[in-house]
Amino acid sequence: MKWSYSVLAAALLFSSQAEAIYSCSVSTTGLNFGQYRPFNLVQQDNNGNIAVSCQLLQVIGLLVSYEIRLSTGQSGSYSTRRLSSAGSTLNYNLYRNAARTNVFGNGTAGTVFIADGYLLSIGVITRNYPVYGRIPAGQNVRAGSYTDVITITVTY
Repeated sequence: MKWSYSVLAAALLFSSQAEAIYSCSVSTTGLNFGQYRPFNLVQQDNNGNIAVSCQLLQVIGLLVSYEIRLSTGQSGSYSTRRLSSAGSTLNYNLYRNAARTNVFGNGTAGTVFIADGYLLSIGVITRNYPVYGRIPAGQNVRAGSYTDVITITVTY
């Protein structure tokens, strides 16, 4: 699976000047499920990571807050995301918890997203958020390299 991300920045204003008080960036470690065996009776799990790094630009002790939301990918649905390869699809999904019960999305259709905040000080603070993936067992698909693109939106 490939990751892409977009950042929507709602710059904080200090006084009457249009100066950003803090800046955040996003990096990811994508999920690679490896080889899928269609007749294996056990689901296939793997983990990725979303890292959000924020840096204070002007003052000390500012509360930073942001939300992280994921898109549906190519499937257009959170109920089942799909990896695809030359017209074939392989069902999978992304979860916020290790038990893989909370679908990671944008807060609609029963999905959850991340809302976090903390007090910034001098330097860069990075917070890591694991993403848990699962391909259900028993999908009879042809051989190939299956991919999906998920857009990560961080709003701060």
